Amino acid sequence: MRRFLYLTMFLILAGFANAYSEEVNVDSLISLRWQKTMVLDITAAQTAYSDSWLGGEAGTFAWVSNLNAKVERRFSQKFNLKSNLRLAFGQTTVQDEESKSWSKPKKSTDLIDWENIATFPLQAFVDPYAAFRFESQFLDASVAAKKRYLNPMKFTFSAGIARIFYRHEKDEVSSRLGMAVRQIRRNVITDMETLATEDSTQTDGGIESVSDAQLTLSKRVQYIGKLSLYKALFSSQRTRWRGLILRDTGNRWMSTSKILSRCQ
Repeated sequence: MRRFLYLTMFLILAGFANAYSEEVNVDSLISLRWQKTMVLDITAAQTAYSDSWLGGEAGTFAWVSNLNAKVERRFSQKFNLKSNLRLAFGQTTVQDEESKSWSKPKKSTDLIDWENIATFPLQAFVDPYAAFRFESQFLDASVAAKKRYLNPMKFTFSAGIARIFYRHEKDEVSSRLGMAVRQIRRNVITDMETLATEDSTQTDGGIESVSDAQLTLSKRVQYIGKLSLYKALFSSQRTRWRGLILRDTGNRWMSTSKILSRCQ
């Protein structure tokens, strides 16, 4: 199945490139440099209460770090490649009310999101595109006794039409609609006593819509938002995982947005 997905994506890219290739002035069309953008923020918050405080609250300490990076290059009049990387990780620790000792840090935020989009500009209302997206997390902490890294992993291959509604310097608002095939790989614990694990793979396909916005609000503040909609039309495990169809392969709505401080 994985080889089939890779082959399908390669054929889509090759087909678009062949359909829209022509004689052009290379010097005027090819960009010799990648356009690079990176936003990094680290936030920490702490609460503490003295002995004179009558309430029952306990002290807390939390930190979270976010990285948003983008590189883009226009190789020719008919081919543009953009890569987006979003990383996030954070932990929280709580102080015991009686002993005043601090608990071990627990994960509060964890995200790996790497997306690559190839567009084929036609100078029309919409442009064809093909995309690959990888989503995961650094640490699977669902079972404290068994640390699993990069679990689960989700691979999404999609192709369709895209449109940029607004672009000015590094700001951009765009949306795309197409067909997508997803593959989700999980390392599942099969025995809680021995902590034995086995790998499982699920594949589904359907309609995907993704909208992205990156706007500069001031010299030090930038808005980054992403809205993803997905409707599965088929699944390789619809019978085996009938109880999980709504969660894993049904309607999916995900909206994320952040206001980040630009690092100088």
